[in-house]
Amino acid sequence: MKSLFRAGVVALALATVATPALAKNPMVGGAAMYPTKNIIQNAVNSKDHTTLVAAVKAAGLVGTLSGKGPFTVFAPTNAAFDKLPAGTVGELVKPENKATLTSILTYHVVAGRLTAANIAAKIKAGKGKATLTTLSGGTLTASMMGGKLMLTDAKGGMSHVTIGNVMQSNGVIHVVDTVLMP
Repeated sequence: MKSLFRAGVVALALATVATPALAKNPMVGGAAMYPTKNIIQNAVNSKDHTTLVAAVKAAGLVGTLSGKGPFTVFAPTNAAFDKLPAGTVGELVKPENKATLTSILTYHVVAGRLTAANIAAKIKAGKGKATLTTLSGGTLTASMMGGKLMLTDAKGGMSHVTIGNVMQSNGVIHVVDTVLMP
């Protein structure tokens, strides 16, 4: 089991070595992601992240995520938001729910630029798990599952990184398949 875990960590680390600033980023939501642009400038171009962008705007976080950073953002796709109970997103973006929305969104952000290789190294050092502190003050638990980086939220929900190491001028985005809940 240990050798299988180590093989998974090594494979992830080799496949996701920190991308130099001028290297080509993966496409996200059918759009090119430019390492010279910030998180918001890139996210608005992804057709898979329209719900996230609308939520970031509703929470008033555009300025923060356009700022210097660096930030590591675990960015849920539209499909991830669609997994929430019907009507949840509509309720969250209402002005009276701004504090709750902000808490959920900042739960997807970690201070610093953590590439998948950095996270894999933390997982290895933590003997299979790493605790990441989010901007909301909560924690995410990172681990490997079937060779993929997995995040477990405070409620026990799990989200997998589907596209990692999307380098930004002010951090890095890792696309995730489930909304994480504080």
